Amino acid sequence: MVKMHGRCNLACRYCYLYEGPDHGWRARPAATPPAVLERTARRIGEHARAHGSTALSLVLHGGEPLLAGTGTLARFTDRVRQLVPDDCTVHATVQTNATLLTERGLAVLARHGIRVGISLDGGLPEHNTLRTDRAGRPSWPAAARGARLVATHHPEAYAGILTVVDPATDPVELYESLLELRPPALDLLLPHGNWSAPPLRWTTGATPYGDWLCAVFDRWWGAGRRETRVRLFEECLALLLGLPAATESLGLAPFDAVVVETDGSIEQVDSLKSCYAGAAETGLDVFRHGFDEALGHPGIAARQAGAAALAAECRACPLLTVCGGGHYAHRYRAGRGFANPSVYCADLQRFIRHVARRLAGAVPAASEGGVP
Repeated sequence: MVKMHGRCNLACRYCYLYEGPDHGWRARPAATPPAVLERTARRIGEHARAHGSTALSLVLHGGEPLLAGTGTLARFTDRVRQLVPDDCTVHATVQTNATLLTERGLAVLARHGIRVGISLDGGLPEHNTLRTDRAGRPSWPAAARGARLVATHHPEAYAGILTVVDPATDPVELYESLLELRPPALDLLLPHGNWSAPPLRWTTGATPYGDWLCAVFDRWWGAGRRETRVRLFEECLALLLGLPAATESLGLAPFDAVVVETDGSIEQVDSLKSCYAGAAETGLDVFRHGFDEALGHPGIAARQAGAAALAAECRACPLLTVCGGGHYAHRYRAGRGFANPSVYCADLQRFIRHVARRLAGAVPAASEGGVP
């Protein structure tokens, strides 16, 4: 994950990055300098060659990465492809709020094989009232225009939509509103919170987020056809069936991503910045260190250890192999670190058990030795 620009043209009121406890972004360059991009591309190529990689995921991130310009995104992606082995496929995606997308810019991204992932709170104006620009104006008109531009003119470049769950919204209405934007895939993410800074509308033992996910799952499952992929749902089903699945939110797959910041720092994923200042730092940078060295950092090493790194309650839980302890950042408690169940433990149990019951009803064999 490469930070192409460290600022954003929006001022979303709930943003964990710019409104959260870690303000390290203020001391970093806004636009990533060419020297950092070149060195990052070389490090990626070096890493891919050392490991004989045949595929890698390159996420062009921010802030708002389109502030760097589509030309910069294209040149950097091309440079990475030049430096990896000939048989290594680079799956490039830009994650954007879509407000700066234009026909010309989208054509550049599509021509250079960069897919477009869009972050929205829902598919209606009223779902996006907290996503405003710096003057307080609504972002929805520009964001909706950008999403429809991708769906209409370059569907092959449409990676999908990322939405953060808000239990205050009607789950089915929100899901169906997103379908109107014709995404090939949806990522439904729980908002970043932890035991020391719980998410909104959270109370001990209640399951508002789990209930919301169950309602959307039932709508998705009962459609009779796959209207869109929903990553969380498909990976939960795969894990329940004993199949491998890779997601930060579920399962025990080892952590496999790093972030390059605009100054060249190598960090863990941004979500950790919701916990405390400096939580994502490693002390490494692309000028002095290769990506293999990040594997030795204690924070990253802990995320390679699977069940051994989880709290005792998690290791004893019958949902362990499916839940995997939940998202790492959601386990944090000040003074006790990350060796805790997820703050969403009750929600995850509610959701996973519900999916297991629906699956068992559809495929009786799936219930053998399954989740209670």
